[in-house]
This record gives sequence, structure tokens and C-alpha cells, in this order.
Amino acid sequence: MPNVEFVTVDVFTERRFGGNPLAVFPDARGLTDEQMQQLANEFNLSETTFVLPPDNPQHHARVRIFTPRAELPFAGHPNVGTGYVLAQRDANPPEHYVFEEPAGLVRVHVLREARARIIGTRISAPQSLSIDISVPDEAVAACAGLNEEDILISGHTPLVASVGTPFVIAEVVSEAALSRANPNIAAFGAAAARFPEISTRFALHLYVRRNGDATQLRTRMFAPLSGIPEDPATGSANAALAALLTSLAPGEDVDLTYDIEQGIEMGRPSRIIATARKTAEGPVTATVAGNCVPVMRGTVDLA
Repeated sequence: MPNVEFVTVDVFTERRFGGNPLAVFPDARGLTDEQMQQLANEFNLSETTFVLPPDNPQHHARVRIFTPRAELPFAGHPNVGTGYVLAQRDANPPEHYVFEEPAGLVRVHVLREARARIIGTRISAPQSLSIDISVPDEAVAACAGLNEEDILISGHTPLVASVGTPFVIAEVVSEAALSRANPNIAAFGAAAARFPEISTRFALHLYVRRNGDATQLRTRMFAPLSGIPEDPATGSANAALAALLTSLAPGEDVDLTYDIEQGIEMGRPSRIIATARKTAEGPVTATVAGNCVPVMRGTVDLA
């Protein structure tokens, strides 16, 4: 295939050049694994997605997600943005899409404004909350370029949580501390060697409660070992965060909604609405939602 079409959108924002940019290849048939990875590296965004026919005809698409260095089993803003792109291209888009991904099925709900204009999507994470190892706060502080006392452990110690893609999640003491964070690549490398269970995906998600409100959050995500020094808006990490905080909330039947800011320090302000639900009988599940804005479209010459 000599030429392949792409579009880019800004995700988790209502204005162009905010949020998290995403490149989408709406028809990736004929591309090899190597070409997908090369294209993701060429765009050099947090993620690039490639849309393929589904294995199961009852679903809408098989979606592959690549960082500049590796393929991911699931990610949030790529699914939000890809769902938006497909809905914009469909003459009669469905209310929901179902995407096949390595982490499982991702359900994508199309969001519309009052006049039926498509403005974004809401996705359901493909897995329920899982909690893995704890990570010492001194290791987290070193990775984030912070002092150990900047890491708050009264609510929970830093730990690995996932709803499809794992993240080290840690709370910090203040917005000032969050703003001071600066990833130390050497410390990330040392932490990955120290914790081989998560060495291939040592991504750090920091958060703070805005004005002390447990559902008004501000976050930053660093994954330099995956080629992402910092991400302006991370749906999968914030979905895992919402699920984690809901699992720790008092009560057995709990539905919580979180209004999350990210990307402030990068000059790409983002707004993510995450929800999580827990019951006495079942696992903790999560969604993330946001608006999208189209930016570019074109073709890549592969001849």
C-alpha cells in the first residue's frame, strides 16, 4: 500500500491544541507490525492507533495502540479519540462501538450535544480493578524528582493498579509538590530493575486532591521508559485511579464521579471525567469520558 490515511485529534479538551493529541489510522489493513511501530515512532505522540476489521463480526473494530516504543494492551485517550474519529466518519454512527483489544473488549459510547453534534466519547475499561505490588515511597519520590515527604501515604501507599494497563499510583501532599515533579530517567531505570514484575511498564501516575475534595483531582503521568516523558491526559491511568479511590471509599454500594485535570504543566490543559462503581458482590469497574477536537488529516507515503 503506497499511501495510508491518517487523522489527528486532540482528546479530553474542547479547544484545539489542548488535551492529548492522537494520531488515528482509520483503515490499517495491509500494514505490518513493523510499519505500525515505525509510524507511531514517526508521529512521536503518546499513542497512535490503527483500526482493523474485527475478529468477531458482532464487534465494530480491532484497535491496536502503539507508543513510540511498544504496543499497549489498552489505553484511555486512544480509545476515546478513535471512537470519536469513527463516529465522525460514519454516515449513521451507532450509539456504541465495541473494540477488540489485547486487554479485552472496550465499549465506546458516543457523546452528543443537544443538537446531536458528536463531541466526544465515553469508554468502559476492559477489566475491573486489580491491585498489584506496593512500591516504596522513596522509590516513587526519586522517580518523580521529589522529596520523600512529598509522597502522601495516609490514604494508601504507592501501589500498582490497573483496569487494563498497569500504573504505579501515588498521592502527593499538595498541588505545589505535583507541579515540582520532574521525572528522573535514571531513577526510573533503577526502579524498573528493582521491580521486575512491572519493569516493562513502569509508568508513574501522581495525583492530588484539589482543595481537599476527594473527587476533584489533578494528576500527572510519567512513563519515560516507554518513550513518554510526560503525558498530557491519561485515560487508562485516571480510570485506574478512580477505581482505586472508589475501592477505598466507605460503603459497599458506591458510585463516584471524578473531575480530573491533567496537562497543566505541559501547557495542554485536559479535563477527564472518570466514574467508578463498586458493589458488595462484584468487582470495581471504571469509565472515562471526554471531548475531542479534530486537528489534521493527510496521508503517509509508504512506497
